[in-house]
Order: sequence, then structure tokens, then C-alpha cells
Amino acid sequence: MRASLENEIPLIHFKDVYFSYPGKKENLIFKCNFSIKKPGFWMVVGKNGSGKTTLLKLINGIIKPKSGFIDSRANIGMVFQNPDHQILMPNCRSELLINIDQYISQNEINKKIENVLDQVGMKGFEKRPVHTLSGGQKQRLSIACALISDRNFILLDEPTAFLDQTSQLKVLQTIKNLTSDIKNPLSALWITHRYEELTYADSVAELKNGFLSDWQEPSKFQYN
Repeated sequence: MRASLENEIPLIHFKDVYFSYPGKKENLIFKCNFSIKKPGFWMVVGKNGSGKTTLLKLINGIIKPKSGFIDSRANIGMVFQNPDHQILMPNCRSELLINIDQYISQNEINKKIENVLDQVGMKGFEKRPVHTLSGGQKQRLSIACALISDRNFILLDEPTAFLDQTSQLKVLQTIKNLTSDIKNPLSALWITHRYEELTYADSVAELKNGFLSDWQEPSKFQYN
């Protein structure tokens, strides 16, 4: 499945999706309908508690909808809010190695590691201990891990929540560059509560009261 999806354009489609957690009567996700049918930088904005992380879990198949239909034809990678919950190994190379899920030669491995680090602006960081990295560098390493495992769709759950402004901008620009690559564009769905980040997106939707708005251009986006 993974190999067959590697070079395809990813598809995510929700049709009348409802979700509520056990013991809760009210739906956290309400009649959710949307599609992502082309590469790009997609953002969903919403206040804390609006269901943004739940939406990502539904896309990733971690939880199942109470009703409705979800079609996911994408090779999905995940970048969490706190990179310390995701990175396991002591240095950048070893972390990338555990995310290579195919049998390739040592020479090919070295090339892939060099390439993905370059893609996320961390060329020469191969031997750097993880504990010496800034929060933004750890997030970019997490993105590199998704790239090296040939993901074509990355979900990012408020990845700049714990970052300073400089690191925030570097992570944003990294995703913008990857989704704008003409030869091998990536798709990314970025969850945020920071309205200032929306200018980097190709399309924006708002999650409010369990309902996801239509996709809009950032320059035309209006808050409900």
C-alpha cells in the first residue's frame, strides 16, 4: 500500500462525519464535509477545545467516526505539538534511520539522510545530539522523519505552540517550501489557533462548534 501511494496525489475526503467521545452526548465534530484533492499547504484554525486535534485523529484513523464516511488515500505522517513526545533516538542520524522502512543500500541511506536534512534546512546536522537542538530544530527533524519514510501527506498539530517567533517562522517556511516544490510537492494539513500563521497557507478553513467551514483563500478568509 505504502509503495503504491508514494507517487500518487493524496486524497482526503470527509462525508457527513460526526464524532463524540464516549460518555459525551454532544458531538465534538458535527456534519463535517471537506476534501483535499491536490498538494498544498492547508490550514485549519480554531480556538482551543474546538476539536482540531480530534479532526487530525479522524484523518489518521486513530479514532473512528460515530457516523459518516472518511476516505483517506494518502501515506500520512504526523508531527506533534511537542517534538519531545515524538523523537526517540539520541542523535539526528539515528532518529532518521528508524524511520527508513525499506531495504536499501548504505549509500542510498546516506543520500536520503543528507537530502531530507537539506530539505528542512538542517544540512550538516546528521551527527548532532538531539538534546542540543532547539525546539524548532526538533520540529524540523520530525518533518525530516516523515519525508525519509516517503510520506506524501503530513498532519501538523499546532507544531509551533511551544516555539519562539524565529523558530515558528522557520518551521512555517519549511512546510511552505515543501508544499511548493514543483517536482515533488507535499501535502500538509496544519492545525493552529494562531491567526497570523494563515498567510502561509494555500487554503484555510475554520473549525467552530464542531463545524468546519469551506476552504477559502487566506486573503479572503473571514472569521465566523
